[in-house]
Amino acid sequence: MSHYYMPKGMRPATLEERKEFYANEFPDDKVAAWLAGRQGKTKFAVIIGRHTKIFPKEYEEDAETTIIIDEYINLADVRRQILEFVPESAYYDRTCYDEDDVPIGQELAFDLDPENITCPVHGTLADKMARGQGLGFCEIELGLVKEQTVGLYEQLAKQFMRLKIVYSGRGFHIHVLDEEAYALSAEARIELAGKVKSLGFEIDAWVTAGEMRLIRLPYSLHGMVSRIAIPLEKNEIEKFNPIQDARCIPAFLKQASTSS
Repeated sequence: MSHYYMPKGMRPATLEERKEFYANEFPDDKVAAWLAGRQGKTKFAVIIGRHTKIFPKEYEEDAETTIIIDEYINLADVRRQILEFVPESAYYDRTCYDEDDVPIGQELAFDLDPENITCPVHGTLADKMARGQGLGFCEIELGLVKEQTVGLYEQLAKQFMRLKIVYSGRGFHIHVLDEEAYALSAEARIELAGKVKSLGFEIDAWVTAGEMRLIRLPYSLHGMVSRIAIPLEKNEIEKFNPIQDARCIPAFLKQASTSS
């Protein structure tokens, strides 16, 4: 993971740092508040070390596998299971399920990542991938994706009422929580994704279309960059700086900064 270029201060978290975060910082109450109001059952998931190649030796064979957490007592139990895997990433399934595990709706979301932005320095995503930098991003791209997030929010606000933004650790997610959005068909989601892209927004269309059901769990640690995924208000985005904002910097980095 260290060969990807990233803004200053962002780096992969070690296993011990991941363990420290989920043992001491992961806020069950805030996660519960985020998920409040969802109908049916929510499933969670972790990826242990797909991109960072950092994983416990006992999970080497499953390091790149998406591990579903669908049997749990409460969020404290979910945290216990996440802690067992000390993953690079934790997610929740946007699809809601009934007691028989039948889907009853799916949260609509838009994923904006900085690497998808065409950068005046690093070029297009295709250019970056050709250099083995498909997951790399710079401060310029981070600034441009912030602009796209605000613009897309304003566009979506013409159609939907309940919108929430989450800084994902790298880019931004816009969650649509309107009841009618949960009931959108696959065809309607694909059409909406196409419309948004036609307006010039660099989204990951497969997320909006529903093909990728998982989305990063707010308040979890993005282990690729050592940043906490946090909800933000739209009016915070312009001045938000994840390189310095204490809200998204885990304690292990603050401690390292203080000690140095």
